[in-house]
Amino acid sequence: MKLCLERSGTGPTLVLWHGWGLNLHIFDELRDALAAEFEVIAVDLPGHGASEWLPGMDSEAQLSALLNTVPKDAALLGWSLGGQFALRAALRSPSQINRLILIATTPRFTNGPDWNHGLDPAVLGEFARRLRADWGGTVRDFLELQVRGGSGWVAALDALQAALTSHGRGDPAALAAGLELLASTDLRSALPTLTTPTLVICGERDRITPPAASRALTQALVNSQSLTFARAAHTPFLTQPTAVADAVRDFVRAAPLQKGAA
Repeated sequence: MKLCLERSGTGPTLVLWHGWGLNLHIFDELRDALAAEFEVIAVDLPGHGASEWLPGMDSEAQLSALLNTVPKDAALLGWSLGGQFALRAALRSPSQINRLILIATTPRFTNGPDWNHGLDPAVLGEFARRLRADWGGTVRDFLELQVRGGSGWVAALDALQAALTSHGRGDPAALAAGLELLASTDLRSALPTLTTPTLVICGERDRITPPAASRALTQALVNSQSLTFARAAHTPFLTQPTAVADAVRDFVRAAPLQKGAA
């Protein structure tokens, strides 16, 4: 399948995968800040933006297509759903990815008997039901949920909506598949096997993947560190772009991590 990607800058390669319902242009400000030191490759997820969607495509096929956008020894940054794909990519092809940056990412998106760091499964179920009846309204509501509560959330919401307007909206079938994936994915048991140096970034006011989820993710990984942005919600790279860019730049350039690094 054909995935849309855009390249900018020169230097070591950094690949960016976005979250549900959005497209690569959500990273425009972050890309501009990093392009002076890195070759930045921003990718539309399957069925999002200008990327193709094949009917019946399962999550493994999506992951395989996404891995084709990552050169060997690249750093990989994933946000939200893109972060779950990035975790799975590092687990599947550890020699391909030399650094992993996870923004607003959780190993399990919904609450369960032994996990209370996510959304109520009924919330995702309602989004899936509404998606079939009111695509535009459902996506707008989900975008607002991502930013509300954070500092500068109105401007962040404008940026999310502008990305959709400028570069294309997701295929409804791809969006439905994405919600199903968020509802069913649980990567917790595999986390201790991942040795790729990883930076976990979260927003203090994130209502979708709360800081507790990021702490649990960091603790389960054997080669990780975490960074929490005060007054940020689910999109810290929009509300605090310079600070996030600095954190990514420092992490990718740094020496190998050891467990417990601050």
